[in-house]
Amino acid sequence: MLPPRDRPAYDADERTQLLGWLDLQRAVIHWKCEGLSEPDAHRAVLPSSPHMTMAGLVSHLRWVEHFWFEVILLGRPAVGPRFEDGPEGADMMVEGIPLPQLLAEYERQCGISDELIAAADLDEVGRHPDHGASAASLRWILFHMIEETARHAGHADAIRELLDGERGYY
Repeated sequence: MLPPRDRPAYDADERTQLLGWLDLQRAVIHWKCEGLSEPDAHRAVLPSSPHMTMAGLVSHLRWVEHFWFEVILLGRPAVGPRFEDGPEGADMMVEGIPLPQLLAEYERQCGISDELIAAADLDEVGRHPDHGASAASLRWILFHMIEETARHAGHADAIRELLDGERGYY
């Protein structure tokens, strides 16, 4: 079952609105992957961006969630393909990894992020000693994650239309 694509209430408090908008964009990512074949999930449609596949976007968003909430906010070690000595965009290189697995990993990572968000104050700043971005508050990080996820939801929308003609937003 897909996560609901609901906008937060107009009169909701700030935290509820921020989380609501982030959840909406996360749900759009799942929606854009619904019914997509494995070959299409791994097929690049932009010649200048060979790793920007639907599967690659899902993986990238999983690692972005990890980076901002676990690494920057909590100061945990930076682990995973985004941080190894591999090529730029390694977090999008997911050939051979099934889309359902990537979506499940993304969903688990979002769950971890949600737990960390729930335990922190919006004014709390990051703790990682090696990243300047640690000066950002949780509020700033949430705004950034809404922007990041929405931008990639737009990419997913265009990729899906180019793959099989499926269209629609929200």
